[in-house]
Amino acid sequence: MQAEAFYDRVRASLADISEQGLFKPERVLVSRQGPRVELRRADGKLVQALNFCANNYLGLAGDERIAEASIKATRDAGAGFASVRFICGTHVLHKELEAAVADYLGFEDAILFAAAFDANGGVFEPLLGEEDVIVSDSLNHASIIDGVRLSKAQRLRFANGDMADLEAQLKSARALGARTILIATDGVFSMDGHIAELGAITRLARWYEALVLVDDCHATGFLGEQGRGSAAYRKVEGQIDILTGTFGKALGGAMGGFVAAKKDVVALLRQRARPYLFSNALSPAVCGASLEAIRIARSAEGDALRQQLFRNAAQFRAGMAAAGFNLIPGEHPIIPVMLGDARLAQDMAAALLDRGVFVTGFSFPVVPRGRARIRTQLSAAHTPEQIDQATHAFAEVRGELLARTGERA
Repeated sequence: MQAEAFYDRVRASLADISEQGLFKPERVLVSRQGPRVELRRADGKLVQALNFCANNYLGLAGDERIAEASIKATRDAGAGFASVRFICGTHVLHKELEAAVADYLGFEDAILFAAAFDANGGVFEPLLGEEDVIVSDSLNHASIIDGVRLSKAQRLRFANGDMADLEAQLKSARALGARTILIATDGVFSMDGHIAELGAITRLARWYEALVLVDDCHATGFLGEQGRGSAAYRKVEGQIDILTGTFGKALGGAMGGFVAAKKDVVALLRQRARPYLFSNALSPAVCGASLEAIRIARSAEGDALRQQLFRNAAQFRAGMAAAGFNLIPGEHPIIPVMLGDARLAQDMAAALLDRGVFVTGFSFPVVPRGRARIRTQLSAAHTPEQIDQATHAFAEVRGELLARTGERA
């Protein structure tokens, strides 16, 4: 009886999610990731669509050189190492990738994790204790929120991007007698595309003798000089104490995360970070692909890709604004199309797929209730013609939904 009651609650939760328009279907790709993909729909039909919802900022996820580097690493080192790092899972590829990350981003050392979520999940607990305070932006990624919860440090939050509130929380932390204060923030807030005001944050950190941790998953590889991220973009390189990031977005699109920091910090994480100690070592395929992606990102080709990416973002933003869509202002290639209603976001995404444009509706709990949206993301691989096609499709679908519902879309 108790087991059946449990399954009844599961089914009721799923029904409620669906009823509210919050169900998140998975679309199955049958092609490489890229500006144009092939998907298998729920009815089994294969469709071609322009992809405007990938984190494939530099267009490298389907790049043949990345694939070949991944294949070569697999041929040389096998499918994996059947071990965690401290037993017999550390390979020369891991050390090469850690050194490449540290050198690229300007840190003394770096440590790899199986996922960027694990990097944020594992970074706080080994470094901070009950005598310390973490001051976290209210819109930080879920992985930071979970990582902070796992630590025993005291926790304070400041309103997103509100420097007056950040200073108030730093004063509170000092009043609590904090041994160490750590400010934690996304470099780029993934749902809005806002770039953190790291200049103001680092000034406050110096004044209140706090450390700064930045999650740069949506910045590394394409934001700032040579794609070194939000600190380079805000011109505060050398003022960030701990940086977390990923190989799953601009740097090849595979998976895996990292923490970059001073050598002693990384050394302690190797000894105490639970996701590192108890997860298999990153696969050779991911290491090979990520090393090649960093090489490209640092090159003159990387500069050209970044320039194209931001031209594409400007073109799409201008076209969508001219068509009357409500966009969150910004310069990042994340361009949220604000709709408000969760079901509307899901319906529009489904209708756009019928028009050959692949996007995803975002709703609670990923974003606050009443702030549903379609988060579009531009890639350097998109062509101007594809961007125009997507803009026109958005306008046509909005017209169809207006005609069908009589409501404002």
